[in-house]
Amino acid sequence: MVVDVERTKDDWRRRGFGCGVWVDPPGQEWNGYVHGVDELVMVIEGAVELELRGETFQPPPGEEIFIPAGTIHSVRNVGATVSRWLYGYREV
Repeated sequence: MVVDVERTKDDWRRRGFGCGVWVDPPGQEWNGYVHGVDELVMVIEGAVELELRGETFQPPPGEEIFIPAGTIHSVRNVGATVSRWLYGYREV
């Protein structure tokens, strides 16, 4: 699936979230993060693994993931290429 980044940014902003693009090299890990606000994540390309609430999964590009405030979570590039993903925090 090809993700329409601009359309996704507009949608998230209408729903009260910011939106940025994150780029990770192969093997990059962001482990054990907790935010005080809700977060949205969406893979644009690459193999990204998310871990939250005791579950580990690899969402396909275009699948929106909601991470509630206060949830410990990790994001990892488990592929052999660069991964790109959208992230957005609820604006308060």
